[in-house]
Amino acid sequence: MTDLTPQQLAEACAESMFARDTATQALEMEIVCVSPGRASIAMAVSPRMIQGHGNCHGGYIFTLADSAFAFACNTYNAVTVGAGCTIDYLAPAKLGDRLTAYAVERSRSGRTGIYDVSVENQHGTPIALFRGRSHQVRGTLLPESPEMEASA
Repeated sequence: MTDLTPQQLAEACAESMFARDTATQALEMEIVCVSPGRASIAMAVSPRMIQGHGNCHGGYIFTLADSAFAFACNTYNAVTVGAGCTIDYLAPAKLGDRLTAYAVERSRSGRTGIYDVSVENQHGTPIALFRGRSHQVRGTLLPESPEMEASA
């Protein structure tokens, strides 16, 4: 993978991860953009996501933020998982809203990282703030190139 630019690597990692991410696919989320340490994921609020108060259930908002976090921290071809997170809900999301989660890497050192995710509706109204802590585990998202395997 040494022949890829950091941007190409981030995009290849996102494509590989999305192909196996049935949870994100089932909620019809789409990757808006990805770059090293960043990802934006969008989702439309559908009728099945509405809770008893007529708003989007917080679990769906959390899932959107968590998916953006996952894609952002996996842009370096090192398998990285969540170690913990918090979320603050700021405003309700409504049926028909298009929510976008913007994940940004704040710190990455050794095997850990911190990522902030803001969730906004189509009007730019802040819906939630999420902070995730990541931990790098063994493995890569992309297969190693034949040249790299031969030198190992």
